[in-house]
Amino acid sequence: MIIPNIIRSCSMAAGNPLQKSWDLVPLQLKLVKPVPSDIVISRSQTPKNISILAKEIGLADNEVSQYGSKKAKIALSAIDRLRSRGNGAYVVVCGITPTPLGEGKSTTLLGLVQALAAHCQRNAIACMRQPSQGPTFGIKGGAAGGGYAQVIPMEDFNLHLTGDIHAVTAANNLLAAQLDTRMFHEATQRDKPLYERLVPLIKGERKFSKIQLRRLQRLCIEKTDPDSLTDEEISQFARLDINPETIMWDRVVDVNDRYLREIMVGLSPTEKGFYRRAHFAISVASEIMAVLALANNLDDMKQRLGRMVVAFNCRGGPITADDLGVTGALAVLLRDALEPNLMQSIEGTPVLVHAGPFANIAHGCSSIVADELALKLVGKEGFVCTEAGFGSDIGMEKFCNIKCRTSGLRPNAMVLVATVRALKMHGGGPPVTPGAPLNKQYTEENLDLIKKGLPNLEQHISNGQKFGMPVIVAINCFSTDSEAEHEMVREAAVKAGAVDAVVCSHWSKGGSGCLNLADAVIRACENSENFHLLYEDDMPLLDKLYTVAQNMYGAGRVELTPEAQKTLEKLTDAGFGTLPVCMSKTQLSLTGDAKIKGAPKDFTLTVQNLYVSAGAGFVVAMCGEISKMPGLPTRPCIYDIDLNTETGEIEGLF
Repeated sequence: MIIPNIIRSCSMAAGNPLQKSWDLVPLQLKLVKPVPSDIVISRSQTPKNISILAKEIGLADNEVSQYGSKKAKIALSAIDRLRSRGNGAYVVVCGITPTPLGEGKSTTLLGLVQALAAHCQRNAIACMRQPSQGPTFGIKGGAAGGGYAQVIPMEDFNLHLTGDIHAVTAANNLLAAQLDTRMFHEATQRDKPLYERLVPLIKGERKFSKIQLRRLQRLCIEKTDPDSLTDEEISQFARLDINPETIMWDRVVDVNDRYLREIMVGLSPTEKGFYRRAHFAISVASEIMAVLALANNLDDMKQRLGRMVVAFNCRGGPITADDLGVTGALAVLLRDALEPNLMQSIEGTPVLVHAGPFANIAHGCSSIVADELALKLVGKEGFVCTEAGFGSDIGMEKFCNIKCRTSGLRPNAMVLVATVRALKMHGGGPPVTPGAPLNKQYTEENLDLIKKGLPNLEQHISNGQKFGMPVIVAINCFSTDSEAEHEMVREAAVKAGAVDAVVCSHWSKGGSGCLNLADAVIRACENSENFHLLYEDDMPLLDKLYTVAQNMYGAGRVELTPEAQKTLEKLTDAGFGTLPVCMSKTQLSLTGDAKIKGAPKDFTLTVQNLYVSAGAGFVVAMCGEISKMPGLPTRPCIYDIDLNTETGEIEGLF
């Protein structure tokens, strides 16, 4: 008895080199028809204690910080401990161009991993983004998956989780406060008094802080004694000289509040007339959220935070968070937020939930550290399935060109989620409107509409092939679909180059409804080593824009407004031309116009303007009107969400 225990302990300490498969004990489902609401299904299952799940997948006790019994943060030290282990297969899950209702991408991701881990006895982890409270209280509802393929407890997943989004909000707004405060003090003080307050006399001695010494180095002032600076150097150091017209740092809040889209700040008499027009964005649209998702470790996150450009000075030079002296404080607020969150699916399989950048504003993927941790935990024979927001034209393209470029990880396959409903819409079906009943063309067999919508599916299959990935189409079936409709989609997908197309019923059956998809993914990942990026770093920004638009959207040309052309030249001259591009466009069309469906060809994509997310490490190209602050609908989900004060249970989530 002693010897096996010693071997098991040593194996854990060495990174489990002897343990190829987990001792995972799945949770059994009790399937009910008709399928109940998501929250009823969630509460019908008793989750494992998260510490038990952590042990099952090979985590050490000191790597797990529990937040109650159903969720935990995982220390980044686990990645270092498991560094010598090989990586598992890496699968990205995305969708075709969706309807406003969504096509079940997260649900399919969870169904696939439940099939792999609970039914095929493969080590498998789902990596998902953390949902914003905006959609949860707005119109879309939660993002935990649905039916018998969801994360539990769904209340924890959709509300607060471990506070990462709140940490992003606090850090973002601290930087915004420091930016306006610095402008106020520079406007109301002369050079010498300003300098003396920035470098105060403490116990008879002036000392530069570490972050102030970095600013001196950027200014090429090779002095460390505050009393030795000349008047000119004092002015250089103390005055950022921010041009208010160039400020691009918004305040954020994690709710949909349309009346904060444009505001005036500084109207109090105490601000002495220094007011300006400003904006709010939703928290997940903050560049800090993108930094959190793309950082490789604490040091990398801190450096990225320091590089964030918040404005330009009156000479056209960038002003960074480091110039404002706030980098260390931001890192302190975000220290714990960089650790991925461990939860479980309804079948007791592991889910890493981390970060949540908007897909049509930022790059729309969960974090690099979560994926790296998952790849080590599953081992060489395992599978990590990670989601990319919206369609392949947005989420998957950015997953590859931005996230994989940063991480160096190479995906082995792409799962493309398609629905009959979306293809009918792209074939000319009537508008799909949240909250309104579906037109009968969506609930009755209509092969003609599907046939006309198939070019959209074909474009998304082509998108995956452009990166050298095998594409598996997952047809997320609805109860109103017919077998003939499914067969038409399946045949068209294979003809367009998909290695397989599989009808999936995970919403009503859990992992058992995704077994054929799991088999297809396992086969596709064998000897799949042909992944490549779409463009190189040194390609000019304009050529990068054209490459993405032509290959991913089917555009014929890219047109820049005069303002966008001027900004592009400014960013190139400032040294940002080697960064990848992040296209900010509607998710509801392959074009920049949400009303255009299907798969149009040779259209012109107009870029209204560009800006740099220097900390995240990409240049954003604005293609159409994309609001960073959603608004609440006439009847938001707020009306249905309530707290039962007798049981303490949350009601109305879906």
